[in-house]
Amino acid sequence: MKSRWPNYPSGFLFPAFSTGSISNLNFQKGKNIFASNSNPMKFPKIYTLKEIAEIIHSKFIGDENFPVEGINEIHVVEKGDIVFVDHPKYYEKALNSAATIVLINKEVECPEGKTLLISDDPFRDFVKIGQHFKPFQISNKAISDSAEIGEGTQIQPNVFIGQNVKIGKNCLIHANVSIGNDTQIGDNVIIHSGTVLGGDGFYYKKRETGFDKLKSVGNVVIENDVEIGANCTIDRGVTASTIIGEGSKLDNQIQIGHDTKIGKKCLFASQVGIAGCVVIEDEVTLWGQVGVKSDVRIGAKVVVLAQSGVGHNLEAGKSYFGSPAEEAREMFKRISAQKILANEYLNRK
Repeated sequence: MKSRWPNYPSGFLFPAFSTGSISNLNFQKGKNIFASNSNPMKFPKIYTLKEIAEIIHSKFIGDENFPVEGINEIHVVEKGDIVFVDHPKYYEKALNSAATIVLINKEVECPEGKTLLISDDPFRDFVKIGQHFKPFQISNKAISDSAEIGEGTQIQPNVFIGQNVKIGKNCLIHANVSIGNDTQIGDNVIIHSGTVLGGDGFYYKKRETGFDKLKSVGNVVIENDVEIGANCTIDRGVTASTIIGEGSKLDNQIQIGHDTKIGKKCLFASQVGIAGCVVIEDEVTLWGQVGVKSDVRIGAKVVVLAQSGVGHNLEAGKSYFGSPAEEAREMFKRISAQKILANEYLNRK
């Protein structure tokens, strides 16, 4: 029986949009287009300190020709990056970080080999730099012309694919998935309906007039052989990448915050919520409704039992339970002891 669909390139079930043509896609036959974990906020070229200062109209301390390569948050900065700091509590951390350009609201002694950008509002100017080099790109069709989609990948109806997205080979993207700008997806990935990749990070500064947003300029990276359930939300990095490691499997209704790094072969059950800037090592299992606070590291092969709250680093290879989560065996002993004491109290004559 002859198909009623036109002869679209191999790997597409049928068009998932109402405007544009599938022939406009950058279809990469036989090519693995997955590019691993590059920093999204490296500038297209090296700028000088003076050039950056002119963008934000700030003073600077140091050589005006000092090289500036990008911007980043404190937890992922590298040599050549700008980092911002606007509170004395964090001056020392920023000044001693790997960043070689510090955007700061006070003239302080500049460490050797570094430079300072002096601003009355470092938060505002950090956002301004990000938006100068990477403003939001609007899409005018459901699948952007700049998208690259690998051979054998199937795109179901009503999928949105933003600007500069790269999707590898033999993937299955189910209906009503939204894939934000600059997302990178490897080979053999399955994404179920209603999932959103690349929403903005939840990052605000409180002002007297309300909240100012740190506009996200990072991306999401999904490595090979990952499966993501229905109605999950994975925020893009504020300046770097939010990463889901190779072979990891996510159940339905999971939230992963900005700049979080998930290792290989992790298993997350439904309604897990992970804040921003978390590092989860390989083969970690999080059962249903586990919550993880920001800036926490979970060691390899950890198991966290259902409805636990992770508020501190967890040592590798152990099982945890409770809120705050503690080693499961010790927590169960404590619960048993509490029951015994309670029964003894209630049975007093």
